[in-house]
Amino acid sequence: MEHVDIPQGELGDVVKRLNRIQGQIGGVVRMIEDGRDCAAVVTQLAAASKALNKASFAVVSTGMRYCSINSEEETREVDLRELERLLLSLA
Repeated sequence: MEHVDIPQGELGDVVKRLNRIQGQIGGVVRMIEDGRDCAAVVTQLAAASKALNKASFAVVSTGMRYCSINSEEETREVDLRELERLLLSLA
């Protein structure tokens, strides 16, 4: 698959989501350092993991949408194997 440059503005929501996840992970580290309950730590880790998965899918989705809208139909080329590989890497 060719390298696709997605304009930064297209991923603004993803950047915000990743910044929230970064803060959430910092909170989990503090929970562990403070000796917090294992169940509470695992709950927060699960929430961060789910949020990270959503961010990953948003990047792939935005890339697909950007490529399909911003390229000529005759030259539009989607490598289905690469797309499948990317999606499966998120599973």
